[in-house]
Amino acid sequence: MAMKNLREFDAADGTRVRIVSSTRRNKSVGAKWDGESVVVTVPEWMDAGTQTRHAESLVRKMQLKRRRSRPRASDVDLAARAAALDAEYLGSRAQPVSVRWVTNQNHRWASATRFEKSIRLSHRLQPMPGWVQDAVLVHELAHLVADDGHGPRFQALAGRYPRMQEANAFLDGAAFAWANPETA
Repeated sequence: MAMKNLREFDAADGTRVRIVSSTRRNKSVGAKWDGESVVVTVPEWMDAGTQTRHAESLVRKMQLKRRRSRPRASDVDLAARAAALDAEYLGSRAQPVSVRWVTNQNHRWASATRFEKSIRLSHRLQPMPGWVQDAVLVHELAHLVADDGHGPRFQALAGRYPRMQEANAFLDGAAFAWANPETA
């Protein structure tokens, strides 16, 4: 198989990409990890612009797949994280009995049941940054303490997390992207 290295560049996310042309490929484009770089194999006839578009698309898909395949925090880890956040931001007043990941919440990020002292986080939060997950946990912990829905007492407690507004903006963006995949 005749292959030649055409060029290298950094994808939009910073991943190093090496494009290699192949006389054996007629229509398809392939990609594989090579350490922290991605090698994209393209048909020899393909122009540079099309190669770059395919490479960028494949890198995005491969990064997403890599993030999804990372080990997930267990419910035990999640409960420990919630306890630490409760101590740091709420003075250990929430003291949840149960904190777990669930797969049946596709319209909410999380929920809490005050009388059971339980918190459930949607599995959709798992690939998101830790600080976003922490904001959601603090939000739900505040519900276990405050009895005024999203009133002033709740807002004062949840607002103790320093990145709460930033996390809310992140979640709004994620919700918009999921609701409008053609614009993402």
